[in-house]
Amino acid sequence: MAAEPLSNGAAYQSVPESYVLPGDKRPGSSPSSAAAIPVVDLGGDDPDRIVKQIMGAGREFGFFQVINHGVPGQVMGEMMSSAEEFFGLPTEEKMVLYSTDSKKLPRFHTSIGNDQEKLLYWRDCLKLGCYPLEQFRHQWPQKPARLRAALEAYTTAVRAVALRLLRLTAAGLGLDEGHFEGELTAGPVIMNVNHYVPCPEPSLTMGLAPHCDPNVVTVLADNGVRGLQARQRGSGGGWVDVEPLPGALVVNFGHQMEVVSNGALRGGEHRVVTNARAARTSLATFVMPAMGCAVAAAPGMVPDGEAPRYRAFTYQEFMGAYTAAIGDRDAVLARFQNKD
Repeated sequence: MAAEPLSNGAAYQSVPESYVLPGDKRPGSSPSSAAAIPVVDLGGDDPDRIVKQIMGAGREFGFFQVINHGVPGQVMGEMMSSAEEFFGLPTEEKMVLYSTDSKKLPRFHTSIGNDQEKLLYWRDCLKLGCYPLEQFRHQWPQKPARLRAALEAYTTAVRAVALRLLRLTAAGLGLDEGHFEGELTAGPVIMNVNHYVPCPEPSLTMGLAPHCDPNVVTVLADNGVRGLQARQRGSGGGWVDVEPLPGALVVNFGHQMEVVSNGALRGGEHRVVTNARAARTSLATFVMPAMGCAVAAAPGMVPDGEAPRYRAFTYQEFMGAYTAAIGDRDAVLARFQNKD
């Protein structure tokens, strides 16, 4: 079901029928949980404190915000304003990049973005290959003119933050600090530049359905408009608003972290609700394994005499299952659970 990108049109007075979700897929009432996504301060000189905060957040949510992360405010600001400028380009300039081919980069699309979609989600997306820079730099959009320089600076800085967080996480799990370096992070860094135009009836649709990311770790920045929600482990599994802190980065673990940690850390399940008053733009940067990477519980994560929760697999095999399950957390993990 190919659809016209939402950012191509004028302001919507009602939700087009193709974006109206069945009742069981709608967001329901607003989250009532008083819980808040943990905030990890990467400043200071107490790594044990930082590690403890990451582990606590990883167990409860698979989500946390980071402050004092070292990415300059100017770098974040240039990237965000360039992204917002892209979605404001004339339709004919954006549509040069439009495609329903999920393997194409760069790629502009709406909803999830393939012809097999039964349901459409209230989201436009510019998907970019970002790193290695020399592999993707020549593909980047030429408009807006400042996007290329902004993307290079932002990708470099955010990837460094992600790798630092993975070293701290490895230490918290009792693993070698470099456990996540190498094949587990050797895949390309991909960015989804998401844009959610104001929605006249937020109760009828969703920006993105509940899912976990398939990769190891995702780093996200947004323009300060609310919409992202994370599911809390236990306590009925309620949804919690991720209140964007100015200048912070939002971090969530993906499925591969849950497998490598043998369930000690949670893949952060999340969804996006729509906003009636303001457009939301977010930059989701995915650090991924190489396709041929063999993924399994790390040594020391499985108690003696027990089988790991999940069998070993290649990342390519996992992505096949993830695509088939349309990202459904439980359905994906069930494919790889040990039955012993």
